[in-house]
Amino acid sequence: MASKDDDGEPRLSLPTQADRAAWQNSGFRLGLGLVYGKLIGLRGAPSGRLIGPTIRIGLRLDERWSILASFQYAAASQHGGLSGLRFAGTLDPTWHVTPSLSLAVGFGFGGIVEGRTGRKDADPLPSTIDTSYTFPNARTPVASCSGVGAAGLARLEWTYVLGPRSQTGVALEGVGQWTGCVDDTNRIEPDTGTAIVRRQWWPHTGVTLAWGITWR
Repeated sequence: MASKDDDGEPRLSLPTQADRAAWQNSGFRLGLGLVYGKLIGLRGAPSGRLIGPTIRIGLRLDERWSILASFQYAAASQHGGLSGLRFAGTLDPTWHVTPSLSLAVGFGFGGIVEGRTGRKDADPLPSTIDTSYTFPNARTPVASCSGVGAAGLARLEWTYVLGPRSQTGVALEGVGQWTGCVDDTNRIEPDTGTAIVRRQWWPHTGVTLAWGITWR
């Protein structure tokens, strides 16, 4: 009969799963980070430096694949160039090449919202047109752009596991965007009653470096 001081047979605890292996399990992921880079205008569209937050929400499907939704809100600035906010949202299928390295390609929407920029306005000026006008190109950009369009990205990311619930990572992204700028003249066509606007399409490419933390 065991005495009161006898602890009995030792009980071995179940082995814990390695933190890195746990991150390969399926489940919800939430990431917050900061991006820094440049949006480069093509065919005359203005360029600008980007800095701002990024958010990722998605699911780890299995050991090799995830599906993420990425959202970026970056201040864009450059003397004589972009001056405002650049935003984008993409759906990013992600391939985990190794436990630490992943590749993603995303497609979605992107936009630009500018205030006063100091840029010289493009002809024809708002006061000189009696109907809506679409510029043939962006060689002379409008003074202020507000609009949305298509956006895409390609991302290469390296991650380091901090623990069973968090990891950090650094990502290099190549981005592209096609924005439809709409400049409202605050005038109305007398025959149709529709707003008179000027439209201009801005193509952009660019590269950003992002750092963030992800939780599961």
